[in-house]
Amino acid sequence: MDQATSPRVRTVALLGASGAGKTTLVEALLHRGGVLTRPGKVEDGSTVSDHEPEEIARGISLTLSAVPLTWAADDGHTYDLTLLDTPGYLDFAGAVDAALAAADMALIVISAVDGVQAGTHLAWKAAAEAGVPRMFVITKEDKTRADFHHVLDELREQFGDGLVPLELPLGEESGFAGVADVLAEEGYAYDPDGRHHNQAIPQQVADEEHRLHEEVTEEIVSHDDEQLEAYLGGEVPTVAELEKTLAHEVREGEAFPVLVASGITEVGIDRLADLVCELSPVPTESVATVLAGETEVEVAPDPAGPVLVHAFRTMADPFVGQVTLFRVLSGTVHAGDKLTNTTTGAEERLPGLFRLRGKEHLPVEAVRAGEVAAVAKLTGTPSGSLLAGRGAPGGTALRARPTRSRQAVYGLALEPVTQSDDDRLSAALSRLVAEDPTLTIDRTTDRTVLRGLGDTHLTVALERLSRVFNVNVTTSPVPVGYQETIAGTVEVEGKVKKQSGGHGQYAVVNMRVSPLPRGTGYEFVDSVVGGAIPRNFMAAVHRGVTEGMAAGGPHGHPIVDLRVEVFDGKSHPVDSSDMAFRTASALGVKEALLAAGSVVLEPVSRIAVTVPTSVQGDVMGDLSTRRGRIADTESLDDGTVRIEALVPESELSRYVLDLRSLTGGRADLTIEPDHFDVLPSHLVPA
Repeated sequence: MDQATSPRVRTVALLGASGAGKTTLVEALLHRGGVLTRPGKVEDGSTVSDHEPEEIARGISLTLSAVPLTWAADDGHTYDLTLLDTPGYLDFAGAVDAALAAADMALIVISAVDGVQAGTHLAWKAAAEAGVPRMFVITKEDKTRADFHHVLDELREQFGDGLVPLELPLGEESGFAGVADVLAEEGYAYDPDGRHHNQAIPQQVADEEHRLHEEVTEEIVSHDDEQLEAYLGGEVPTVAELEKTLAHEVREGEAFPVLVASGITEVGIDRLADLVCELSPVPTESVATVLAGETEVEVAPDPAGPVLVHAFRTMADPFVGQVTLFRVLSGTVHAGDKLTNTTTGAEERLPGLFRLRGKEHLPVEAVRAGEVAAVAKLTGTPSGSLLAGRGAPGGTALRARPTRSRQAVYGLALEPVTQSDDDRLSAALSRLVAEDPTLTIDRTTDRTVLRGLGDTHLTVALERLSRVFNVNVTTSPVPVGYQETIAGTVEVEGKVKKQSGGHGQYAVVNMRVSPLPRGTGYEFVDSVVGGAIPRNFMAAVHRGVTEGMAAGGPHGHPIVDLRVEVFDGKSHPVDSSDMAFRTASALGVKEALLAAGSVVLEPVSRIAVTVPTSVQGDVMGDLSTRRGRIADTESLDDGTVRIEALVPESELSRYVLDLRSLTGGRADLTIEPDHFDVLPSHLVPA
């Protein structure tokens, strides 16, 4: 198809709180666009977007779903529209970041019943940090207790200037039957089939609509000097002129349109699609930015240019293996092309290209710059990778700009159910992490620990581990990494004497054992003189000391921060051996710990919590109950406060869950190991 006659490409990420109506909105758009003869329902698991068993069981979106749609807009153009339906639940924020990495526009969905929620703030912040233009749509206007004006006031209060209401509802709750176009000052009533016709704006809305028209017009022209001068001179801009200026302001992040619709009755759905298409940035006019080392490299979205592809999300499919969602940044990709992973250098062949529509694969022969598609079996391309063809800008030394860092703050220890599960666990977990980088695997201890953003995040991951990879595990809380050190300085003798005929075992090691400063580790000092312990046995003495420390102290925890000075000993010309001195040294360490006593050390983490100022006192009080020590507080410009504190690790196992409950989900949390401190004696198990 000639580029001039090809559909105009737009990729739109639907963001917002869980339950705001994103998936229902996608169903309505598919229905109005002629893709579906009948829209599905979240309640019965029949929607296109939410097709995974875990999503159907819970009735919420858990993964990123890409849904293509061809839309004939009222501006006379046809648009190739890709809708990226994202989860609203906080545990799955990684899918939001992935969608924003590929989106031209973020459509933030808000329920007219529930108003601005934690998920709304998450969506706004994530889109702002990703530099993606934003629009709002207030949905569920047909529901009981819907209140458009209350939600609009909330938006203005919490997100400040730049909001541009383009529509007002005609009626509300069960009476919601149309919308008033604020720019054109026209009313549209909707028929049961979702089509609209012109209708005079009712008098009770007309005065508000006209006042809002004046405000919105002034807001739009204020960003264009030429248009503002004409407006002040008495010239009234046309609707087309206002929309053109508004589109520029939306692209620059200066204006944020607000629309209204119902995904159930489909009132306002066609206008929503029209305005999203018309106001979204044009991909072929937007230069993508990637990194070569730390240097930014601009990539022109030329369909005839060198190929560069961004694999922004991968998914494990039980039937076809790994499925990779990608956006072409430059060039045109064809089935069978070979591209190079710019991170690993591995060559990947694209066996077949398709577009995803829920579970359905729609084959395509080529994908142009700006378009989103999928490919299977790219096993060496995790989420966030770039794939380059020959002549790609910057060669193959490129990487995608990193998405927002989200720390995995909730963990579970995993135990394979069978030996077969154990054999396949590592590979299966690696594939889970490849598709969702917000999951991490921790193998620093003898336990495999899976970490994520919350309990639901891990629960769903483990369900997928079982369903997709056929690997089953049991879980338990992550054990706290306690340590022990000696309480004071003591001199002891480690002795082995065994004779039962033939060669015996004989060794005596005299040592002085003392504590070291926190975090020092271990120090071994050889002070033996006169050959009391022959030099050839000193390595065995050293090894025996480390084995004694690893065996643990009286409370069963590894020994650290220990200074062991060996100053004397005895040997036998026949019965002494490496094994005898290893055993004597280990016994000496054990004897020292029993004689001097030990103290238990607990790991202490430094946490940083960013919360609304209104809950600062509650959060700080809660940290106090967790034996936390506030290290610093800082008020931020956006009405939040950043609290830093030192908190024992044992108090943090479920902290992210409790913090969400305490703050209504409006909290950012990071946790970093900091130091070890003495565990209070009353908390040490007897």
